[in-house]
Amino acid sequence: MAINWFPGHMHKARKEIKQVMPQMDLIIEVLDARIPFSSENPLVPALRGDKPVIKVLNKRDLADPEITERWQTWLERERGVRTITLTHNQRHEALGILELAQEMTPDHDRQKSALRVMILGIPNVGKSTIINTLAGRPVAKTGNEPAVTRAQQAIKLPDNILLYDTPGFLWPKLSPEASGYRLAVSGAIRSAVLDFEDIALFEADYLIQAYPELVQARYGLNPLPEDGLGLMDAIAAKRRFFGRGSIPDLHKVSEVLLNEFRSGTLGQISLETPEMVEQELAEAEREAAEKAAQKTAQKDVKGKKKGRTGKR
Repeated sequence: MAINWFPGHMHKARKEIKQVMPQMDLIIEVLDARIPFSSENPLVPALRGDKPVIKVLNKRDLADPEITERWQTWLERERGVRTITLTHNQRHEALGILELAQEMTPDHDRQKSALRVMILGIPNVGKSTIINTLAGRPVAKTGNEPAVTRAQQAIKLPDNILLYDTPGFLWPKLSPEASGYRLAVSGAIRSAVLDFEDIALFEADYLIQAYPELVQARYGLNPLPEDGLGLMDAIAAKRRFFGRGSIPDLHKVSEVLLNEFRSGTLGQISLETPEMVEQELAEAEREAAEKAAQKTAQKDVKGKKKGRTGKR
């Protein structure tokens, strides 16, 4: 199942961001440390041009620390990009963003004009919490669900920095397809548009492969099931989640898997690695090339048929 969520207010947000982007001196993009690639908006590079960017890997405490380090190295290969990692409500760490902003804009004289900084991020990535931490006061609405911020606002920060808050927005087509699933597992997509069991099965399959020890420790399963569906059935049996006719209640299991991942109860888990993403991108590129070749071949066949018909 391909996952997409692009309601009208997100389209509006993208247009508004595009309009004010030329006035900005620096961009802050907040990413989910568990899915740095999938939470990185592919529309941002085209919008920002050559403006410097700070990529904030938020929710560091929930992610696999070794993989997070690899992501920082991977992201900083891009010119004009620096990274910083954050965890919840650590103001001294968050203030490092402002120090980094000053370091990346050495030619800007803040005695003469404010440093204009735009902060971007997908829904439910913790952007509003970071803004409130930087400001030292509650200026942005927060909530444990996506799409809380619906309008732009300008916030004055110390050292003559003017921070432009923007609504969190996704993009029309989530690609590769696995990125849509990772965004759904992390909580970036509103639950009402998701098939919980489908999303949880994706998570379960991944956990069995990448973090079998954490799964075994959390759910006390010995031996460990071979695949995601087996894991869901085993959790249902272990916790006695059954419906009528003793059928495993997979919806209840799905809620447990998703909630325990999102809260960090399962442990520090990253849903993607740079190597995995590079492989997926290469595969997506190969599939796109094959589809393009098929379309070209079909057009050629139609053209030949028309040609033969015309001759008659």
